[in-house]
Amino acid sequence: MPEPLLRTRLSVGYPGKPDVLQELELAIGEGEIVGLVGQSGSGKSTLGLAIPRLLVTTAQVSGEIRYRGENLLKRSEREMRRIRGKEIAVVFQGAASALNPARRLGAQLWEVWRAHRSRSDWNTEGREQAMALLRTMQLPDDEAFLRRYPSEISIGQAQRVLVAMAVMHRPALVIADEPTSALDMVTQAEVLGLMRSLRDQFGSSLLFISHDLAAVSAVCDRLAILREGQIVEMGPTAEIFAGARHPYTKALIRAMPGRTHVGEPCRVDQR
Repeated sequence: MPEPLLRTRLSVGYPGKPDVLQELELAIGEGEIVGLVGQSGSGKSTLGLAIPRLLVTTAQVSGEIRYRGENLLKRSEREMRRIRGKEIAVVFQGAASALNPARRLGAQLWEVWRAHRSRSDWNTEGREQAMALLRTMQLPDDEAFLRRYPSEISIGQAQRVLVAMAVMHRPALVIADEPTSALDMVTQAEVLGLMRSLRDQFGSSLLFISHDLAAVSAVCDRLAILREGQIVEMGPTAEIFAGARHPYTKALIRAMPGRTHVGEPCRVDQR
């Protein structure tokens, strides 16, 4: 079997508290979309921040985070700055807080570009690439939109801007932390389609973190069920729905609207 793009064996804790993650093992293959599902406090966002090493300095992290065979825990902060955004990108939860309210959208796109490319490249290549990304994300690609501030666009548009920023440098791995949690049903469906397009158009692998099993089942190849810092069940999406084994997974499936028992046919879009 080929080495997966990402493989973790990870424990994370804080001084004086039980570990948030306990020897958590997770693998993501090239071009694969994996959903990580669990209730609030289970450790989902902790994992999403631990992989690119964005946890606060008081966190105690041990184990391995192997990206393309190399342990990121052994990389220096300077080396990690070269990886973040270029190789591994994060779509943070809460677009309203993730975007800088004092900076125009165009300026924020430019800042993402210059983190890994030169100013001159922006004028010759980056600007056009940013415009193409806006079109891909179903956003206006004109100067008027770029001059807006985050407060002048909708939450759904802000979420799409975050996705555009995340894929600016064509990262191999995108970590999406609750990207649909604050959206209405129509906008949620649109953003879910965009999540799938990251793989289809850019070839990115995706870790889709959510408490919403229905949302992740619409786009994910495999599901990992997280409870109290440990993955209790993992497998192909359709197999999880057809024959979940862990009581917690069964409870999550029964809680989905329109589902009364685990063995019901799973209407999962696997495109």
